[in-house]
Amino acid sequence: MIRVLIVDDSAVVRSVFSQELAKDPEIQIIGTAPNPYVARDIMVKEHPDVITLDLEMPRMDGVTFLQKIMHFLPTPVIVVSSLTSKGSQLALDALACGAVDVMCKPGAAYTVGDMATDLIDKIKMVSRIPVHKKDLPKPGKSEIHVAKALSKTTNQIVAIGSSTGGTVALDHLFHTFPANFPGVIVTQHMPPGFTKSFAERLDSFSAMSVKEAETGDSVVPGVALIAPGSKHLLLRRSGARYYVDVKDGPLVNRHKPSVDVMFRSVSKAAGKNAIGIILTGMGGDGAKGMLEMKNEGATNIAQDESTCVVFGMPKVAIETGGVDHILPLDKITKKVIAILEQRDGPSIVRTSMPSRPVSG
Repeated sequence: MIRVLIVDDSAVVRSVFSQELAKDPEIQIIGTAPNPYVARDIMVKEHPDVITLDLEMPRMDGVTFLQKIMHFLPTPVIVVSSLTSKGSQLALDALACGAVDVMCKPGAAYTVGDMATDLIDKIKMVSRIPVHKKDLPKPGKSEIHVAKALSKTTNQIVAIGSSTGGTVALDHLFHTFPANFPGVIVTQHMPPGFTKSFAERLDSFSAMSVKEAETGDSVVPGVALIAPGSKHLLLRRSGARYYVDVKDGPLVNRHKPSVDVMFRSVSKAAGKNAIGIILTGMGGDGAKGMLEMKNEGATNIAQDESTCVVFGMPKVAIETGGVDHILPLDKITKKVIAILEQRDGPSIVRTSMPSRPVSG
């Protein structure tokens, strides 16, 4: 039995969540709390397996409370946000502080039924995730890891897919990407309202230029494009140039944006000029598309189990046969650079990369 604590200042939300989640025989609601102080008392007494957490609450905001949870009583936390512009930034902060996932409240991008189904799935998955004490970095102590730059990246594409835990993994990778890294496209499972803020967050410290993708954007060295929430991201080629299309459409593998949709477009548009990376996440989205990329000559990398929050998507991709290299997160950028050097031979020159300052 998975013991769940619901923390939300709305009595309606607490009631709806309790009723919907309790329908699953594997879930037990051990309590609900209207603010972090009541939640703290329940946690100390009951030790829940999973917490659902609102962000904007009275007496103490959700991010501050999350910091205290991860420091004093580490527990898997799923943030449930109303997706206001303010809330989306708070949710990104929460992910950086240790939340394992972010979802919409009913009435936003989800109906109650859709939200309950997805939330139940996530609760079951994250209840098995070991979480550890997290000390927050002191102000001004953030670090950027200086990587080696590449002097030639013509017609090369790096495509990255991720889900649960992916925002933190992407945060790490974008700290290491040099300014003239090949064009990058990213599909991270995220609801609408989050991806623009997330792209801005990455852009604030990355040596690359990062933005939420729009149809017609060029994929060129030094630029990274993030799939918008609720839209699929596809790569296309015109002559020697790559562009993206942002399209609506049905859910694929229960997701929009879908990693499979992006990877399949990369297999057709870029073929052997592509490198695929699949990061932490639940389910199997991206596995079939990654195999199609490999069959067209791409080289693919999967994040290893030891550094994944959820070893779901990489595991399925490995089992499907589309992965060439399995690596811990901190080895992936170095491997991409080595692959590109091998492709382009002596024309690749390693130089030190001037870093952009890390903001906030």
